[in-house]
Amino acid sequence: MSRPGKSRRDSVEAAAPVDKKRYREDLRALQIELARLQRHVIAEGGRVLVVLEGRDAAGKDGAIKRIVQHLSPRDTRVVAPGKPSDRERSEWYFQRFVEHLPAAEEIVLFNRSWYNRAGVERVMGFCTSIELDAFMDAVGPFESLLVRDGIRLFKYYLDIDRDEQRRRLASRLKDPLKQWKNSPVDAVALKHRKAYSAARNAMLARTHHPAAPWHVVHSNDKRAARLNLIRDLLMRLPYDGRREALALPVPAVVLPYDSLAVENGALAP
Repeated sequence: MSRPGKSRRDSVEAAAPVDKKRYREDLRALQIELARLQRHVIAEGGRVLVVLEGRDAAGKDGAIKRIVQHLSPRDTRVVAPGKPSDRERSEWYFQRFVEHLPAAEEIVLFNRSWYNRAGVERVMGFCTSIELDAFMDAVGPFESLLVRDGIRLFKYYLDIDRDEQRRRLASRLKDPLKQWKNSPVDAVALKHRKAYSAARNAMLARTHHPAAPWHVVHSNDKRAARLNLIRDLLMRLPYDGRREALALPVPAVVLPYDSLAVENGALAP
């Protein structure tokens, strides 16, 4: 039985979209803050790891592009894991990701990550149920080890509804500059949407833990999603000279995952 009143997603959709002029102004201000943050990370020898997951066409590429656009390329890396090789398939599952973890003074962003196993690999049958269970049992301790060793780890799940996903996937087919985004997996994303939802729900429930909690980003409005993801990241990392008023995300756009996320409408079906 559904709960009375508006869901969290309803409150997001009812908000006025971010207009282009305001978006550009806010984005520039936030990117200046990101540059300040990076100076602090370099000065302190910090290690920052940001994991972005989400449905196909949820806006991960666009969000990452705006985060790294004006950061130092020597101290910033984007990792987008591809299909594992035969050798990698024979390794410990996390082994191919470990080499990409941040060293001192680095900010690393994963555009998808080891969570491929709980998402696309599960839905498309690229892993066995035994491999999936082993991953679910191991990922929490693995991430806890990273955090204990001093890595600042942040996990975001970008979520969109069915109609917006359909629109974006159709747009890719028509835009010659977005052809590289199309893949056989993308082509069946909508067909398997219910299975992806079930996989998402299980993944978030089993891999949300105190050392590395999940945050959900409502990304039907790309501009609002990008701005508020950056704000949330800035809020969670201490650095000198932070303009506190800028680092306050809209709670309805970026919110902590909780066990009632599906029931209360925080996640799209």
